[in-house]
Amino acid sequence: MARWIKIDPVTRIEGHAKISLLLDDSGQVADARFHVTEFRGFEKFCEGRPFAEMPGITPRVCGICPVSHLLASAKACDQILAVDIPVAAEKLRRMMNLGQIIQSHALSFFHLSAPDFLLGWDTPPERRNVFGLMAANPDLARAGIRLRQFGQEIIEHLGGRKIHPAWAVPGGVRAGLPETGRDAIRAKLPEALATTRTAIALFKQVLKSHEQETQVFGNFPSLFLGLIAPDDTWEHYDGKLRFVDGGGNVIADQIDPARYKEFIGEAVEPASYLKSPYYRSLGYPAGLYRVGPLARLNISKRMGTPLADEELRHFKSLGWGAVTSSFLYHYARLIEILASIERIDHMLDDPDLRSTRLRSDAGINRLSGVGVSEAPRGTLFHDYQVDPDGIITGVNLIIATGHNNLAMNRTIAQIARHYIQGNTIPEPMLNRVEAGIRCYDPCLSCSTHADGHLALQITLLDHRGQVIDEVVR
Repeated sequence: MARWIKIDPVTRIEGHAKISLLLDDSGQVADARFHVTEFRGFEKFCEGRPFAEMPGITPRVCGICPVSHLLASAKACDQILAVDIPVAAEKLRRMMNLGQIIQSHALSFFHLSAPDFLLGWDTPPERRNVFGLMAANPDLARAGIRLRQFGQEIIEHLGGRKIHPAWAVPGGVRAGLPETGRDAIRAKLPEALATTRTAIALFKQVLKSHEQETQVFGNFPSLFLGLIAPDDTWEHYDGKLRFVDGGGNVIADQIDPARYKEFIGEAVEPASYLKSPYYRSLGYPAGLYRVGPLARLNISKRMGTPLADEELRHFKSLGWGAVTSSFLYHYARLIEILASIERIDHMLDDPDLRSTRLRSDAGINRLSGVGVSEAPRGTLFHDYQVDPDGIITGVNLIIATGHNNLAMNRTIAQIARHYIQGNTIPEPMLNRVEAGIRCYDPCLSCSTHADGHLALQITLLDHRGQVIDEVVR
């Protein structure tokens, strides 16, 4: 008799979602679905607003990664103005994005995911969280909090506030980096670097004891998408789009982000508000691809900084062609933090950052603009249409979490098929399924935008929809 298992909501992620697992007559997993139950209205209610307001409106999608939307939106507005922003403005935007990568990745690794593999998958849920990590390893937990704080303070020194800074604007930025901010960032770089290197060494030990998780947590061939620099170096703000396959082969390269619709289609499923983008040439759903840290490292030949380049070589040795295990998203995040810290250290002495020319002025020169940047979770698209007066007539947002939607569904199916046998609902098994989603660090407020309350209820139904078991926590 077929049965459904529901995990509602998924815990330790940003936002609200649930998972449904379908068991066949023999108790084997026949299907798995990741449902995003929030609804996003941003694309619609931005219509009718002046385009210059978009960098102020769209960061309100989320409080975790507002900088990502701020920068992608400002880049779309730059396209509408048809201007090249000043060199100083571009470098300052880059620095803020590096701070965003540090703070977001630190949150994901230390607060959301580390309790699983550092405390143990079978640890009771009331202790398997950041508070349990604080009790078990207070020094590591404190270091993780301070690392995230470091990233947030970079954002604050540039934009005036840690969350929703009104800083990047069409044509550039509002203000530069003051000397006091430069000195404060420089003073905290050694601690941030030490924490990151400690975390990398720790996770390498985790990999030795988690070979099974590496094999079954979203380990499958797929395409990978991200921005890449002209010399094949890791890129996080500008560049062109690149797709590689599971063997590490480049299948589409140097794509102008404005042409994204030629390569990316968007599908919808009735069971989720989250869109399912796919690679057009392969169709839906065969055109599954992944974005984010794992993808960015797979498409890059170098990180561009000494310590991160060394780690990238080790990372690439973990796969044949591309690194295909989603469990290694965690390692990729730490490598990106390391590269971000090294780049910020190098940028602090750049004389361009002292320039007072921070904004290019222009009128409406184009009726559309596409801004693409790398959010911590992956490639972020802002596509705006305007009328001759600069009033928004259409908006399309493709959020990083949306790119990964098909991959997240395949990941939970792979994990569930490995761990679920029979009709019981052991909590540690459910946690492993949830952890498959946490590998991607989804931001569901970004991808759907809603509020709500958090609770967990798992219900086991028979094929007629009758409840035969239920767990609440």
